[in-house]
Amino acid sequence: MRARLFAFLQYLLPKYLLTGLVYRLARIRSVAFKNFLISRFVRLYDVDTSDIKLEMPGDFATFNDFFVRELQAGARPVDADPQAIVSPVDGTVSQAGRLRNDTILQAKGIDYALDDLLATNLDEAREFADGSFATIYLAPYNYHRVHAPLGGTLQSATYVPGDLFSVNAATAAHIRGLFARNERLVLHFHTDQGPAAVILVGALNVGSITTPWTGEVRPRQRGVAEVINLPDGPVRLRKGELLGWFNMGSTVIVLMPRDAGSWSEKLRAGNTLRMGEPIGRLSG
Repeated sequence: MRARLFAFLQYLLPKYLLTGLVYRLARIRSVAFKNFLISRFVRLYDVDTSDIKLEMPGDFATFNDFFVRELQAGARPVDADPQAIVSPVDGTVSQAGRLRNDTILQAKGIDYALDDLLATNLDEAREFADGSFATIYLAPYNYHRVHAPLGGTLQSATYVPGDLFSVNAATAAHIRGLFARNERLVLHFHTDQGPAAVILVGALNVGSITTPWTGEVRPRQRGVAEVINLPDGPVRLRKGELLGWFNMGSTVIVLMPRDAGSWSEKLRAGNTLRMGEPIGRLSG
């Protein structure tokens, strides 16, 4: 009952106003203020700071710089097996499995349409029909950078404006079409197994999503899906290379076409993941 109430109270919240406020607070450069935020956040969420690249908290100019922190070299080894699909993030598996034609499972008893998620033409959506998906939730304490789950060529990035509901388990269990309602950045890839997509889903308090090619993308509640031009055209990426980061936390969805590969037993709802560990194997 409490989870249902939390989910539906979000309809009443001024989500964009709150997210804009968090965006500004997270970028305040007052040393005392940002150090206070960082230290309280670390204690509140029991953040593991042992593998952070910079010194805590002095090397971070703002709280947001800490939130999108880099890790020390070697902190997240990427599985070297060329057939391995790796986790793109540190997080918890929300759902994973096979699409039923063009339908994706969101939570028990709730699913949503692939074309709604991609907000693209039907031909692109059909490329993933009966394929596989993995939805991974990033909690506040997680490392919040997103990496390529397999090698391929980044072909395009599409920003889809939308709402800013929370994406935690309680909300996913009660708000239908959550990931297709929220704002998101869809990264389209071409791989040796066909198309693939990595979708960065925005959420309450996610002030923006950043990639090296799009720069910082701020939330827009209204408008149409916008293809963001890659400055130098398609980009070849190795498995494990950086794709971008959430300026505050959210969810990542990986899409693969039919027969491209299979997920491992590790990829079950509730299991925790670390970026770079194998979560599946490519076919062939």
